[in-house]
This record gives sequence, structure tokens and C-alpha cells, in this order.
Amino acid sequence: MTEKKLAQRNYYGKALAALAESDPKVVVLDADLAESTKTSEFRKVAPERFIEIGIAEQNMIGVASGLAASGKTVFASTFAVFASGRCWEQIRLAVAYPRMNVKIVATHCGISVGEDGASHQALEDMAIMRAIPNMVVISPADAHETYAATMAIAEYDGPVYMRMGRAEFPTVMDEDVQFTIGKATTVKEGNDVTIIATGQMVYQSLQAAKALSKQGIKAEVINMATIKPIDREAIIESVSKTGCVVTAEEHSIFGGLGSAVSEVLSKEIPSPLEMIGTNDTFGESGSPEQLFEKYGLTSDSIAEAAKRAVARK
Repeated sequence: MTEKKLAQRNYYGKALAALAESDPKVVVLDADLAESTKTSEFRKVAPERFIEIGIAEQNMIGVASGLAASGKTVFASTFAVFASGRCWEQIRLAVAYPRMNVKIVATHCGISVGEDGASHQALEDMAIMRAIPNMVVISPADAHETYAATMAIAEYDGPVYMRMGRAEFPTVMDEDVQFTIGKATTVKEGNDVTIIATGQMVYQSLQAAKALSKQGIKAEVINMATIKPIDREAIIESVSKTGCVVTAEEHSIFGGLGSAVSEVLSKEIPSPLEMIGTNDTFGESGSPEQLFEKYGLTSDSIAEAAKRAVARK
């Protein structure tokens, strides 16, 4: 872990540029946001395989489905509030139902979008996409894992939704990290409480684990980068050892990581569970730091939740 601050979307752009050179089947679509989503990096290398759809996200998904039906590997990008909301029906019927090889990669996820406010802070996207059959849902921990995940989903034949943040935040994974869809990574071992995190909350969870260790609590931290299919074995193995769980996500606690983990626990290994995430609320305008503090998405909040979980054992 270097903790160097990098933006996930920049590394998505780097991965697309590499794919432009290595895989002639890859086609990239964007909805008038190429400079923000960094699909512009692909356009620089392979402009003939880049399509600017314009402000027409629903049409973008239809075009993506058609290209996939002709044998292309299609990446379609826009902001998460549009990707998961505005074109949900098109994703369901034109991508997921026929299981088309379309990768919907969204930026500007979570409350760290900051000053853009509630209209652009996607806090429901994982829940929306997780409910669709055939859809893989991915939330990488940092920029390095975003690069690796982009390369991995390009190899996967089928629909994928991947979310990324807007701002720079600390890296926790090595630059040469390998990514396997559906497999979690234990980034810190412990035996008192399991903290399962996704996205930039993995960094916050590692900071929480440091604070807890000073209080004699050894936390195990798991990076759950794939929300669907979730790594059931990793959850069961860790919780069998620790006996309690905290989930941490930059997303609503309804329908996202916390819900996915609770589904596994309730069936396989009932255990005390605390969830860190937004709680049935929209966000608001402010700096990412202010919003993380107000909505309880800090390392301190995770540490306090861990202590509550341990007390419930």
C-alpha cells in the first residue's frame, strides 16, 4: 500500500488505451462525457472504434447491444446516475436479458462526487444493477485495481457494471495487482472482527484497523471488489474465525455490499453485522471530506461499528 492519491477514472482510461492496441474487437461508446470518464484516452489511440453518442444514454445502450451482437466487446461509459438510472430498461432488455458482451463502466459514483450534489451522487447504482439477472457488478478498491479490473472484464464474455469514483484517493493495492471476477482479497489479517469493504472504503477500513489494533482489537479487512457474484467462501472463512462483521461502502446500505453480505450470513453463518454506508438518504453539496464526515463514512465510524459488532458476539 503506497497511499499515493490517484483517480480511478484516469486508470480506466489507461486500460482502454492499452486495449485499443491489443484487442481490435473492443469498441468504446460515450454519452458526451469522454473527457470526464476518460474514454477520450481510447479515442486518441483508436478513433475509428470510438463512438460519441451525445446526450442520449438510452440510445447508447441500444447501440452497444447491436455492436455486441455483431461480435464486438463494447465499453459504454457515462456518469453512474445516468448509467444505472436513465437507461435501466435498455440495460435490462437489450443487454442483460440476451446476455450481450457489454461493459457499462460508470464514473462519479458515491458521495465523494462532492460539490456536484445529490443529483450526481450515485448512492443506489450497485443495488439497481445487482438486481438484474446476468449482470456482474464490480467496485474496485483504487486506481491500480481499476486498471486490472478493466482488463479482466474485457476478457469476460457477458454484461458487466463497474463503478468508479470521481476524485483522487489513496491506493491500497499494488501496481501489478491481478484481478479475478468474483474473488475477494484479504488485505489485512485479524481474528476479532471482519471488515468487508469495497471501493475507496477499503482504504478507510485499513485506517480503522490500525486504530483498532491500538485498542487490542485485531480486525481482518477484506476487499470485496466484486459485489455480484459475491465471494461467499471468503465471507464464510473469515467470519468463521472472527464471529462478527462490519461492511463499508460508499453507497446506500440498502441493496449494496451490506445487503449482499447479510444475505450470505443469514443463510450460511448468522453473525452480528454492522453496516457503514448512507442510510436511506440523498447526499448534498460539499467537499468529499465534509460529506464523508457528515454521513459517517470515515475510518472512525468503521472502528466504532467494529467495536459494536465485537460487543454483540
